Amino acid sequence: MITIVYLHGFRSSPASIKATRLVDCVAALPAAVRPALHVPELQHRPAAAVGGVAQWVERNADPSTVTFIGSSLGGYYATHLAERFGARAAMINPAVRPYRDLQTWRGTQTNLYTGAAFEVTQAHFDELVALSVARITRPARYFLLVETGDEVLDYREAVAFYGGAYQYVRGGGDHTFTEFTVQIPAILRFAGVADG
Repeated sequence: MITIVYLHGFRSSPASIKATRLVDCVAALPAAVRPALHVPELQHRPAAAVGGVAQWVERNADPSTVTFIGSSLGGYYATHLAERFGARAAMINPAVRPYRDLQTWRGTQTNLYTGAAFEVTQAHFDELVALSVARITRPARYFLLVETGDEVLDYREAVAFYGGAYQYVRGGGDHTFTEFTVQIPAILRFAGVADG
């Protein structure tokens, strides 16, 4: 059975717009083609977030049938996990170097959906560096979706890092990836889900 694991971004949650739209789209598929879908609440500490997802995959899925879908920081995690498990990954406006890009977020932060407060410390950045992937090993396992209007991350870094991967680069938009719902069918096909 195909398994999809959706990984939300920094300060986000399974209640995000992208996560809920993906859940709704997968639920609407005919049972015969519907993949298993896991949308975890990620811990704010990177090592704990990735470790929790890795444990879930080891206990509940065949890694060869898993596709990670990650948004922003979740895209960084998805890349690490895809390399670790030999799985597929679709990244939506992903962070490529969050250990650099999140430096201005040091200190107390609040989850935008749960209201929970947490501290971003040097330990977060050390853990992010430890999770880094120098280069993707099999580009055909990756699907990059970016919008050039991303006001948070430079889409060109992702285009370069995921060179050789399937890429959808859309002009305009913003960091939320405004065309996510329209692209869900393409993401599901990439994951191996048959059209229902």
